[in-house]
Amino acid sequence: MLDSIFLLFTTSLIAGIVNGVAGGGGLIAFPALLISGIPSINANATNATALWFGTVSSTIAYRHEFTNQSNQRKLLLLLSCFSVIGGILGSYLLLHTSPAKFSALVPYLMLIATLLFIFSQPLIKFLNKRSQDSQKIRLPLTIILPLQLIIATYGGYFGGGSGILMLALLNFTGLQNIHTVNAYKCWLATCINAAAIIHFTIAHKIFWLEALIMALGAIIGAYSSAYLARKLHPLWIRSFIIGVSLSMTCYFFIQ
Repeated sequence: MLDSIFLLFTTSLIAGIVNGVAGGGGLIAFPALLISGIPSINANATNATALWFGTVSSTIAYRHEFTNQSNQRKLLLLLSCFSVIGGILGSYLLLHTSPAKFSALVPYLMLIATLLFIFSQPLIKFLNKRSQDSQKIRLPLTIILPLQLIIATYGGYFGGGSGILMLALLNFTGLQNIHTVNAYKCWLATCINAAAIIHFTIAHKIFWLEALIMALGAIIGAYSSAYLARKLHPLWIRSFIIGVSLSMTCYFFIQ
């Protein structure tokens, strides 16, 4: 028991640090729960709960971006509603997936999340370039909202890489600033995970002790990242995350 607590705290501490420097901490935290012996569905629900504290903190940090976007309140409200619905749908699908089937899907879900993380940096550079382009392509809500529903459903089911997908989608909503896009992404991730967590709580799928230990480690790690970001190059952190997540993906395929 103590070994598991130490593993989860240490892993979440590292995840909090890498989230603050380069992102992708969830790719480390989820496998740690599986390695500690928690069943796959419970591990996914517990990981979503632990990560929720981080997205709430990020949303609070971005609060000024929301006050500067009062003309986009309708867009934010609609996206929030579809995110909550998607979070409920995704968590429903997870709770109605047999443990054996979900365990079989874990390697593929890890692979998808890892690939999304690998390609996230080129995507962010592209989005930054687009944010300075006056001829940006804007998609209608009839396309944006169904796509957000799909992303939110995936987020409620597993979630790895869903933030990257939302970043890409939000860039086609007419939002002009990359920081505003990040703020919206954090808020929508909070909505998705909140809806899923309520569902997981009712179904008694969350290991709360482990979730709180990981949340504490992630918060300490995120606070420490402000200092370490000046000492560590983001490329080193990204390489570390990619190496670990690819290794874990291969491990789960072999298992």
